[in-house]
Amino acid sequence: MAITKDDILHVANLARLEMDNTRLDEFSTQLGEILGYVEKLNRADTEGVSPTSNAMALSNAFREDVVRPHLTNEDALSNAPENEDGSFLVPKVIT
Repeated sequence: MAITKDDILHVANLARLEMDNTRLDEFSTQLGEILGYVEKLNRADTEGVSPTSNAMALSNAFREDVVRPHLTNEDALSNAPENEDGSFLVPKVIT
């Protein structure tokens, strides 16, 4: 698919981009090459290939939810430098 300078100017206008002639030529060449590659990909035979969302076959690696005992308040606070009334005591950050 050939892309024209008018097409690029139209898209640039929609995106509210200013485009000078040197950039216009540069983008015209680059976008033409990209669209040519996309056309080449469209010609690839994909018959019998199932759609995928990932190149590798992955399955969820989730573990089963198992109810386990939680830490007691005393255990949670045992390594805290300071605590007060069953809570962590931290320095004031906002003055």
